[in-house]
Amino acid sequence: MNNKSTYTELELIQSLKRNDREAFEYLYDRYSSALYGIILRIVKDEERAADVMQDAFIKVWKSIGSYNSEKGTLFTWILNVVRNTAIDRLRMEVKLESLVALEHVLDGELASVSSYNPSIVTIDLRAIVERLVPERKLLIDLVYFQGYTHEEVSQNLSLPLGTVKSRIRKGLQELRVVFGVQKLEFAVA
Repeated sequence: MNNKSTYTELELIQSLKRNDREAFEYLYDRYSSALYGIILRIVKDEERAADVMQDAFIKVWKSIGSYNSEKGTLFTWILNVVRNTAIDRLRMEVKLESLVALEHVLDGELASVSSYNPSIVTIDLRAIVERLVPERKLLIDLVYFQGYTHEEVSQNLSLPLGTVKSRIRKGLQELRVVFGVQKLEFAVA
């Protein structure tokens, strides 16, 4: 350990890139109150702000190797990580809240459909995907309609990659039931 009470920015960056625990503690002590205030202004809830703060510092710890001093100061980089984490959390919660509100209407609707064989011209794929369980619908929407990769969805929603893939697979299995097919080729142009 360094046992340093202060760092120059260069020393701090080098120590952080070596995963020096004391450097991370110093970083947290130095910047956490300012960053927490920014997070709180975005998420507007102290408990959520604390969760976002923790997630953001984990992201800083995991991605400090990608920091490039030529693109800005360490604080600016951390500020962007924190801000993006807070915005991502807020977006995720808004989407999940709207999906949960629809859940009671959609409950059981998919189970009652035994087979659906529409004309390919009249098919409304988005309307059919809307019938899925909310977390599966969201993931299928993000991957197939909005073009995110599984990894991006995993990172943006703070879900393990395996969970993302599993929920998408289960959603596609539900869609197979709706279409009454054994294997569903699912591609969006």
